[in-house]
Amino acid sequence: MFLHRHPYPPFINEDTTKLIVGTLPPPRFSVGELLEKDVDFCYGSYFNSLWLFIDKIHNLNLKFDNSEEAVAQRKAFLVANKIGICDIVESAEREKIDASDLGMTNIKLRNIVGYLQEFPNINTLLFTGGNSKNGPEYFFRKHLKTYGLKLDVVSNEVPRIHQFELPNSNTSDTTEDEVSRRIIKTVSLTSGSGAANISISRMPLYQHLKAKNPKFNTFDFRVLQYSEFF
Repeated sequence: MFLHRHPYPPFINEDTTKLIVGTLPPPRFSVGELLEKDVDFCYGSYFNSLWLFIDKIHNLNLKFDNSEEAVAQRKAFLVANKIGICDIVESAEREKIDASDLGMTNIKLRNIVGYLQEFPNINTLLFTGGNSKNGPEYFFRKHLKTYGLKLDVVSNEVPRIHQFELPNSNTSDTTEDEVSRRIIKTVSLTSGSGAANISISRMPLYQHLKAKNPKFNTFDFRVLQYSEFF
């Protein structure tokens, strides 16, 4: 049995307004066996396309290698745009050593609600996947239940948007009305994994855009979707 621990602590600053929430990076990141084009940071796998999307959206000319410069580039982008990263899984066990979310057992979650209470400027969570089993939204729903909270639908169009009211952790200096007003929005982005390409290909919007431009592909579709939130 392989104990898969998250190798990176949450990356959050006092002025962070958006938080990227995934599950775990591939096991090789936990044991320090990176590939040539991997970056030693959150979403650093070259086969996870999040930074490729961001690079395309903002023309950042990011490096994709093991260098400290590659890490610094990503941190600088996050800080400048008030974006943080806090994956929801702290650790899990695996019988098969791979990056499959479904392969995780004995899962320990991070206290995302606790971080939201600690950093009051955060108003949006960006899930790197939907509500499929062992995905970030799936785990977050379970996490919210432990606080007696739930997600309410804002939009069922992909990417699906929900929201919830977060009670203030310190109510001594606030009125009851002020406590109830902190609304956190969640956005379930289409996963960057190759497995999601099949579901994308079935989406009417993708089919419409593909019909207009035969060169339009699933990478372009994600860039279009992600650009609204990054």
